[in-house]
Amino acid sequence: MDAVGHIKSWIGGLTDIGLMLLALAIVAALLVGEKLPFFSGVVGNIIGLVNQMGSNGLVGLITLGVILWLFSHRSVS
Repeated sequence: MDAVGHIKSWIGGLTDIGLMLLALAIVAALLVGEKLPFFSGVVGNIIGLVNQMGSNGLVGLITLGVILWLFSHRSVS
């Protein structure tokens, strides 16, 4: 069981790093603009995702609720 706990903590750490990089990409793209080398399409992709969920009505709302529920238990430091 220790191996499973170790793998879970490792995956949780990678997820935290990914969320931090996403937050950095959003802030950098909003401050600098869309001409960043690695973060150029982040804001556009998020806007497209929100538009796609909004056009799907109730299914998009349920999907958004599930995504928020999944991320609500994560702690980003």
